[in-house]
Amino acid sequence: MASESGLASLGADGAMAAAHALSLPAEAYGNDPQLEMMWAMKAYQHAEIYFNLISSVDPKFLKLTKADDKIYTAFRESFPDLRIQVLDPEDLKSAEAKEKWRPFCNQFEGIVEDFNYGTLLRLDCEKDYTEENTLFATRIQFFAIEIARNREGYNSIIFSANRHSMRDVQS
Repeated sequence: MASESGLASLGADGAMAAAHALSLPAEAYGNDPQLEMMWAMKAYQHAEIYFNLISSVDPKFLKLTKADDKIYTAFRESFPDLRIQVLDPEDLKSAEAKEKWRPFCNQFEGIVEDFNYGTLLRLDCEKDYTEENTLFATRIQFFAIEIARNREGYNSIIFSANRHSMRDVQS
C-alpha cells in the first residue's frame, strides 16, 4: 500500500479541520461528500498502518488493544465456526449476520474506543488491501477478526512473505 495523498495533502490547517470534523457526532452531518472522503482517508490510513505492521512484526506477538484477550474469547464464543482466512461478506453483512454481530459489538462499548467506527477489513488474509479484497466493517469487527487471524497464525503469511522479499533485496 502506498499513499501519496491523504491528510498530508490537506496541509496543517486542513488536517486540523478534518480532525475537528471527525470528532463531531454523526448527527451533526447529512451525507456530506467531503466528510465521507475524510472518513475514507482515515480508514485507508488505518489499513495501511495495520498492513505495514503485520508485514514487519510477527503477528502472533501483536497486541492490538488492551482488551485483546476479552475480544478474542468473546469472538470465538460468539462465532466458533466463522472461517476467518477468507471471509464471506454475507457472514458480516446479511440481516441474519447483523443480528448476531450487534450484541457482540455492543458489549465493547466503553471498553474499546470508537468500537463502532468504520474501518477496512481484508476478506482474504493472505492478500493486501485492494478494492476487491476489502470490506467496510466496524472497528470491533476488525479487531475481533484480526486478533483471531494473528493468534491462529493466518496473518503469518504476510510477515513471512515480507521477510523473504527483504532477504531477496539484501542478497
